[in-house]
Amino acid sequence: MHSVLIVCGAGASSTFLASRMRSIAQARGLALSVSASSDTEVRPRLHTTSVLLVGPHLEPSFASLEAEAAAFGIPAALLPQTAFGPGGAEHAIDIVGSLVSLGSAPTSSTGSN
Repeated sequence: MHSVLIVCGAGASSTFLASRMRSIAQARGLALSVSASSDTEVRPRLHTTSVLLVGPHLEPSFASLEAEAAAFGIPAALLPQTAFGPGGAEHAIDIVGSLVSLGSAPTSSTGSN
């Protein structure tokens, strides 16, 4: 399972996006965990993160956040301005898929041998 961390200034808009992304990932059957954080709380959370997504309003800080993530071997992407609008969660999941391979969530089988 991949763990996605979405970062924005205060963590509010990223929390809404994370919620929408979790719903879409579940509907698509993707093994994806999505959480949100403010930009000041990124570093302590990187050790459990697979992908870092950065809100568009943090573009001036993106290079620094990307470098922090790279130090942990984590790919980072700057979200487009449309990320927090309609369809933004779908696009954000597509961005994650361009950075890491998104496998399906495990399914249980109850067949007999």
